[in-house]
Amino acid sequence: MKFRTNYFLILAFYFLQINAAYKPVVILHGILSGAESMVILVREIEERHPGTKVYNCDKFSGWSSLESAWRQVEEVRDYIDTIGKIHPEGIIVLGYSQGGLLARAAIQSLPNHNVKTFISLSSPQAGQFGTSFLHLIFPDLVAKTAYELFYSKVGQHTSVGNYWNDPHKYDMYLEYSVFLPIINNEIKNSNSTDFKSALIRLDQMILIGGPNDGVITPWESSHFAYYNGSLDVIPLSQREIYTTDAIGLKTLKENDKLKIIVKPFVHHLTWHTNRHVIREVILPYLN
Repeated sequence: MKFRTNYFLILAFYFLQINAAYKPVVILHGILSGAESMVILVREIEERHPGTKVYNCDKFSGWSSLESAWRQVEEVRDYIDTIGKIHPEGIIVLGYSQGGLLARAAIQSLPNHNVKTFISLSSPQAGQFGTSFLHLIFPDLVAKTAYELFYSKVGQHTSVGNYWNDPHKYDMYLEYSVFLPIINNEIKNSNSTDFKSALIRLDQMILIGGPNDGVITPWESSHFAYYNGSLDVIPLSQREIYTTDAIGLKTLKENDKLKIIVKPFVHHLTWHTNRHVIREVILPYLN
């Protein structure tokens, strides 16, 4: 009987140790969707990593996801901060599509955050210059003339306008965009130092994207690469945001904290629903 008791105690301790290894995960959905769209990912995490506490953020669902980026970031920031205080051992934040960009900005807005790992899942971190996903909202919109809408006071009240980055209109982007050039420190501001130091606090930044995404344009924006004026994609290592270490990406890379994952044959709408993809490029970083 004593042997059986000790056996079960050892077994219980073993499982407690395994579960304790998994940090809580905060998940942010993409544009024009909500927390329900992330249920498959949540279930996969809970099944594969038993005991993991998953927070599936339900803020700004549906049409409200088109509200200005800064308004969304403010609420997401407070959401992440509250969860971080509940779990002082540290948390993981995963954002999909637009949610990955908003999550990154929210982390940068929290100088004393305890986010250990940030996973950006097919997110327009360097901006967007494609309209395939916008035809539901703006049926006649084409990339060539979209700047006329987005680089205006009205356009800047939309989240998409806030990260629209027309490589042919870079001066207008800097002049009118009130979000992306700020959070990327392309325009120096009173928070520039905090934006950089907050990212450097991360233990890991995981950037996931792939050439068959079909929505993020260019798809390399998910890795902070982007078009120049000739529509050639300039890799992250050659972009000014990296060479000047504007937001700490170079520092993260030099300290082996920045990982760029290229996953082919994955469409944008399946990154968070394909169980094979989840197991290959997401679960390994949820420790």
